[in-house]
Amino acid sequence: MSKVLVFRELPRDQLARIQAQHDVLIANPRKGPGQKAAFDAALPAAEGLIGSSYAITPALLDQAPRLKVISTISVGVDNYPIAELRQRGITLCHTPGVLTETTADTVFALIMAASRRIVELANHVREGRWDRNIGEDLFGWDVHGKTLGILGFGRIGQAVARRAALGFGMRVIYHNPRPVDLPYAVHRPLDAVLAESDIVAATLPLNDKTRGLMGVREFELMKQGAIFVNGGRGATVQEPALLAALDSGHLRAAALDVFATEPLPLDSPLRQHPRVTALPHIGSATYETRQAMAELATTNLLQALAGERPSAVYAG
Repeated sequence: MSKVLVFRELPRDQLARIQAQHDVLIANPRKGPGQKAAFDAALPAAEGLIGSSYAITPALLDQAPRLKVISTISVGVDNYPIAELRQRGITLCHTPGVLTETTADTVFALIMAASRRIVELANHVREGRWDRNIGEDLFGWDVHGKTLGILGFGRIGQAVARRAALGFGMRVIYHNPRPVDLPYAVHRPLDAVLAESDIVAATLPLNDKTRGLMGVREFELMKQGAIFVNGGRGATVQEPALLAALDSGHLRAAALDVFATEPLPLDSPLRQHPRVTALPHIGSATYETRQAMAELATTNLLQALAGERPSAVYAG
């Protein structure tokens, strides 16, 4: 029986799976000083960690000399020091695959919302301003027949491409370190994707190569009147550069599910910008998908603690 520290709440059925085999402590350090103190106190004995949305730093690892495995309830691993974990022989597991279709749904919903001005016009009705047929000043723009450029072409990017090309008749181009063999999507250099696309959707992971990738130069390369969508990681975008492109009118709109700082600060200009549709990082947030993520993360943890190879070891 191993000591397991759960640092973000799990569904009851998945927590019970762990408790049936191991000694479990639940402490979410994001929930205040008391929980943080309990989390810190449990680290020295912890052999397994499971949770998400909390940065595990080398300093925290120094407090956990018995740690064998971290199972994150996410596909992204930017909260974990990959090189440090490898050096210490700690296995990192994640949850790819189970959230692909749901997150792609969210990205395409953002594309549609920005293009057809869904949130803006819903508020137009909600606020009692719909007193006559709308005029051209409130018209949206078609998605079908347009060019969609996708930055990052992993599972989620490919699922967005499928929706765009096969469902909406869009031309799809993408930038990725390696080409992917899909008949309805064409690999292009980054600058070409930015310059040719009516809508650019980012589904990028966060790493040293993608951090701050979208800056002043990149937004200037985009078409006049283009739309930018981000469903990957917020820190891949230099937010002041995005705001400048929106304020100048160079970009028509932006739709964002992720931000450099989350939750989005109250004083962020993105919060109430008239050209921005902002969501609270809901990419995978459905009952079905979050359950599937928790189940895979739990399976990964139990396999690792049993000396087996986990179903989804992070290998990037």
